[in-house]
Amino acid sequence: MKKTPSEPELVTFGCRLNTYESEVMRAHAKTAGLGDAIIFNTCAVTKEAERQARQAIRKAHREHPDKKIIVTGCSAQIDPQTYSQIKGVSQVIGNDAKLDERIWSGLSDEKVVVNDIMTVTETASHLVEGFEGRARAFIQVQNGCDHRCTFCIIPYGRGNSRSVPIGAIVEQVRALVEQGYNEIVFTGVDVTSYGPDLPGKPTFGQMIRRVLSMVPELKRLRLSSLDPVEMDDDLWRLIAEEPRLMPHLHLSLQAGDDMILKRMKRRHLRQDAIDMCKRARDVRPDIAFGADIIAGFPTETDEMFKNTKRIIEECDLIYCHVFPYSEREGTPAAKMPQVPHQLRKERAAILRQTGEKQHVNFLRKNINKTVQVVVEKDSFGKSESFMPVSFEGTHEVGTILSLKTQSSDGKQLFAV
Repeated sequence: MKKTPSEPELVTFGCRLNTYESEVMRAHAKTAGLGDAIIFNTCAVTKEAERQARQAIRKAHREHPDKKIIVTGCSAQIDPQTYSQIKGVSQVIGNDAKLDERIWSGLSDEKVVVNDIMTVTETASHLVEGFEGRARAFIQVQNGCDHRCTFCIIPYGRGNSRSVPIGAIVEQVRALVEQGYNEIVFTGVDVTSYGPDLPGKPTFGQMIRRVLSMVPELKRLRLSSLDPVEMDDDLWRLIAEEPRLMPHLHLSLQAGDDMILKRMKRRHLRQDAIDMCKRARDVRPDIAFGADIIAGFPTETDEMFKNTKRIIEECDLIYCHVFPYSEREGTPAAKMPQVPHQLRKERAAILRQTGEKQHVNFLRKNINKTVQVVVEKDSFGKSESFMPVSFEGTHEVGTILSLKTQSSDGKQLFAV
């Protein structure tokens, strides 16, 4: 579907939560008549993500000098003055304010609209009327984080953990299913911390169970990044018993060495991750795991690095999101003895290669099997375990096809 002249342009960096929030902002800005705006939703996970955002903003102003440029997101929340000083930027909006329809319908003359994110105590439900061109929809169920990992600046961009009430999530899921979405992803900053701030203190697993019970028409549900030691009993039962919960879990792992994990101030040790993966495979043999991993964290020795490399194999991680460590000013890790930048890049490349080997083996194991594929574009989609699958023929995006896999080129499966 082509954009109408009145629809603003959204440029999104970073996580799935940002993808969701960009759709909320798209709707608000369109309603407010900001069709000539370019909105940048920034990320603060790495310095490189911030550099790319600044570069894209400058390029947009050069190519479209008459357009209003609005900057928001985690990086803008943490460092609003830097973005306000970039030539061409009309306004900088904070992470909480960006989801408030009133902000968009009545943009003030104030160039920087950023509040203290730590004072925000609630996460409102925002109904997104579909995701243009997407095979699956995302729903924000939680925002913020109460933990303070030594490398992470995100709590200062997102605030403390807060959960969306179950009733609001059910309403959104039901609306998206009625629009024809077969697959929905629950996303947040720290989703396994869901619930303590709500009446009755429901757990993440209890919320999922309630939603699936109240919206039986939903065919497929996926979860975003999970903490290995915060899986509640209901979530474990769902993994074992609920076919609508897809056998694909992404772990917030970060490292595979106990000393590094302690220095990161993570809540798990390497054995916790190994045990969690084994338990999940025991009850769901077809499950696939992804993980976020940082290479070259401060003080990381060769032996510590080898432990992280080994955990990719021991946990049989299929989808590895590997990042070279990036110093973030204001975090404890930035004050620790640093690993040389070149060594970080070299270690990251080795970890990626290790993950790619795991992915190739996983695809090979899944040849000559029947898979249910959600169509993402012409002749391509993703299976239940998120394997990329190519097939012949054209089908409507979002359709679920039952296919038989026949071969693999090491990057995807081919099916009929």
